[in-house]
Amino acid sequence: MTWQVPTASLLALLLATVRASAWLVVCPPFQGRVIPAQVKPLLALALALPVTPDLVDQAPAATAPALLVSTAEQVVVGVALGFLTALFFAAIQLAGDLIDLFGGFSVAFAFDPMSNASSSVFGRFYNLVAVTLLFASDGHQMVLRGFLQSYRTLPLDGTLSLANLSRLLTEGMGDMFMAGLQIAGPLIAVLFITDIALGLLNRVAPALNAFALGFPLKIFLTVALAGTAIAVLPNALDNLIRKAVQAVVGLSGG
Repeated sequence: MTWQVPTASLLALLLATVRASAWLVVCPPFQGRVIPAQVKPLLALALALPVTPDLVDQAPAATAPALLVSTAEQVVVGVALGFLTALFFAAIQLAGDLIDLFGGFSVAFAFDPMSNASSSVFGRFYNLVAVTLLFASDGHQMVLRGFLQSYRTLPLDGTLSLANLSRLLTEGMGDMFMAGLQIAGPLIAVLFITDIALGLLNRVAPALNAFALGFPLKIFLTVALAGTAIAVLPNALDNLIRKAVQAVVGLSGG
C-alpha cells in the first residue's frame, strides 16, 4: 500500500512548524532549558498538526524562492509573537531585580536556566514562583491558545504589520514597567524609607556608622517582607497572561 500525502499539506505543516519552533525559542516558559532541545521540535510539530488542515489553502507554491520567503516570514512572525509574550513575563524578572537592587542582593548574580541569562537572587526566585503559578493555574493553556489563534488571524500567506508591532511593543514596555513596580512597590517603599532613616541617623549620630549597620538591616527587611510581593504575584500574573494573549491576538489581527 502506498501512502500519498498532498504537497500542499506538507508545506502547510512545515511552515506551521517553523512558526511554532520560532515561537518556542523566545516565549517563556518554554524557551528555557527546562524543556530539552530535543523535545522542542516535537512540541512544535504537536502544535502545528491540529491547525494544518485549515492552512492547506494558504500554502505557497512548491518552488524554492517561494518556500524561502515563506519560511523567513514564519520565523519573523513566530519570534515577534514570542517576544511580545516574553515582554510581559519580563515584569516578574524586573520586580525581582528591583528588590535585589534596593535590598542589597544585586551583587549575587548567577545563571538562571529559566531565562537563559544571569539574574540575581530574587529575580530567579520570582521567576520560579511565576512559572509554578503559571502551570498550576493552567495559564500556559491560555498562552498556547493565544498562539494557536494566530494561525487563524494571521494566516501563512498573511503579512505582519510593522506599525502594529511597533505600537504593541511600545505599549508592552509600559505595561511591563508598571507591572514590575506594582509587584515590587510595597517592598521598595519600605527599603527606600529605611535608606532615608539611615541617612538621617548618620547625620544625627555619625559615630554609629549607620550605613555599615544598614546593609544587614536591609537584607533582613528584604527577606522578612518578601512575602508582600509574592502575595500580589498571582493577580499580577493573571493580568500579565491576559495582556500577553491580547497582544498576540492583536498583533495577528484578531
